[in-house]
Amino acid sequence: MAIKYYYEDLAAIPVDEIGRMTITREEIVRFAEEYDPQPFHIDEEAAKKSVFGGLIASGWMTCAKVMRLMCDHYLIESASLGSPGVDEVRWLKPVRPGDTLTAVRKTVEARKSASKPDVGIIKSRWEVSNQHGEMVMTMEGLGLFRCRPTPAV
Repeated sequence: MAIKYYYEDLAAIPVDEIGRMTITREEIVRFAEEYDPQPFHIDEEAAKKSVFGGLIASGWMTCAKVMRLMCDHYLIESASLGSPGVDEVRWLKPVRPGDTLTAVRKTVEARKSASKPDVGIIKSRWEVSNQHGEMVMTMEGLGLFRCRPTPAV
């Protein structure tokens, strides 16, 4: 696959809606059964008796779904070199079956690597809101990207 986005391209985008997704009951339960089997993620009756008052998605599922949106929107077509990590994840409101989530990437900081001049570092903040405009998750982290090669003279 051809590279469409280099460091310079992504660093120049201050705010970018990266996609939308609707969350289903089935995927909430399927994810939770495998990775986060707490009762309020897998058992509707137990979830009704919990502080959430009903079934909710695992926060880790929300992170994974946003990762998929990132891949589909820009990462797969980018000169990505991976990430040294995520600095902060906040789950602000429960995600429920039927919620439609919108994810936005904001460039917080962009700089060239001091030790590797062909690598750029982008600190991003991802904000995820539901169909009511309520923020359900925020996440901040770093991405490493190759810089655009200079044409041979």
